[in-house]
Amino acid sequence: MPDGDGSKRHADSPELAAAQERPGMDRRMLEILVCPATKGPLEYASSANELISRLANLAYPIRDGVPIMLPEEARTLDFDSGKIRVE
Repeated sequence: MPDGDGSKRHADSPELAAAQERPGMDRRMLEILVCPATKGPLEYASSANELISRLANLAYPIRDGVPIMLPEEARTLDFDSGKIRVE
């Protein structure tokens, strides 16, 4: 069904699904950002609203929609305990 501008939008589109999976983090921004400590990839944990660096075992907070990419602001994670789950 066309929108007012003539374009079609499907509820099952990959773009819409990705946006719904990560309501607090822009997918494009997540692809660009890297861990400042390791320069490695980050994962978005929606339940905690944090960016996770598995290489550094750090969780960077997101405050008011802005990722705080300072290692001194990040909390240390313990992946070995098996209690860390990234969503």
